[in-house]
Amino acid sequence: QLQVVESGGGLVQPGGSLRLSCAASGFTSVDYYAVGWFRQAPGKEREGVSCISSSGDRKNYADSVKGRFTISRDNAKNTVYLQMSSLKPEDTAVYYCAASSKRYITTVQALCFMTGLYESWGQGTQVTVSS
Repeated sequence: QLQVVESGGGLVQPGGSLRLSCAASGFTSVDYYAVGWFRQAPGKEREGVSCISSSGDRKNYADSVKGRFTISRDNAKNTVYLQMSSLKPEDTAVYYCAASSKRYITTVQALCFMTGLYESWGQGTQVTVSS
């Protein structure tokens, strides 16, 4: 079964940039999996940030990060990336990547942000935006 592991989190100043990586393993073909990024701030529920289709042709972003975050994938490297720029203190959270064999979820943003549709979750990586 597919396994995913996040990396790249850390401490960054407001306005700075950070790139998160989600490495996948334990699967036959990564081409069959859509991938989403979620985050959870202290005292808040986990929320969707961005998602990408299995081929990379469809992408969705939460309004709060649109224009600042960019999701991409390199299936040859079995990796999905989340490039974050113009970071704000409110972006501080634990970021999780998740994979889903339900490739249709990226058709509608509301579907790709449903946590219950994802089968594999990483352990999370901390992103702290502070001066």
